[in-house]
Amino acid sequence: MTQPQPTVNPKLEEPKFGFNEYAERLNGRAAMIGFILMVVIEYLTNQGVLSWLGLK
Repeated sequence: MTQPQPTVNPKLEEPKFGFNEYAERLNGRAAMIGFILMVVIEYLTNQGVLSWLGLK
């Protein structure tokens, strides 16, 4: 015997902290922008990240 399905889905509020869709999307976009900027700066200066940090 199957149970009846609900007719109304509850409207859940998005969490303000933690892992939610908005935070993950924003973090991913920031990471992509940072990576592209790092590659561009390396190309323009002909130095790698370790040289920038003084480790090489």
